[in-house]
Amino acid sequence: MQEFIENWGYIAVFLGSLVEGESIILLAGLAAHEGYLSIYKVTLIAFLGTLVADQGLYFVGHYYGRAFLDKFPSQQERIAKAFRLLHRYDNLFILTFRFIYGIRILSPLVIGASGIPVKRFVILNFFAAVIWSVLSCAGAFYFAHLIMDELHLLPKIILGATMFGAGMIYGIYWWRKRRSD
Repeated sequence: MQEFIENWGYIAVFLGSLVEGESIILLAGLAAHEGYLSIYKVTLIAFLGTLVADQGLYFVGHYYGRAFLDKFPSQQERIAKAFRLLHRYDNLFILTFRFIYGIRILSPLVIGASGIPVKRFVILNFFAAVIWSVLSCAGAFYFAHLIMDELHLLPKIILGATMFGAGMIYGIYWWRKRRSD
């Protein structure tokens, strides 16, 4: 298994980071923690993969515009959401869309179709890719450390999460009951 991870792990990181690659990054963080992969190489490859994918999608949106997006009727609600967020938050949206569930892949298409200049997107996309890859890979590596080295904390984490969830359920129940009275 170690040989398989060492031979194919970096390729999997690149391919996974071309799409919503958080699950691949999480596994790569675990492999890096165990010494099968280098966390620095994982971070660099994740950066390159997300940069290439989002730049490519931006150019599809830039050259084919709204007409291309209209070919996906089932995605129109998500596309509209991405346009709203882009118009409202502008540069901040471009820097953070990778962290927004449900519109991550559509966002570069929308940004390209919206007329954002190429130079502006390239610069912001570069910094956004750095932020995403560093945070995702460092988070995955730390999570692997927490799970692998601090496994004795797992029962406490589960207990805490259960208590928090029960408290939230009770709070919602109480709030709804009070509201209906």
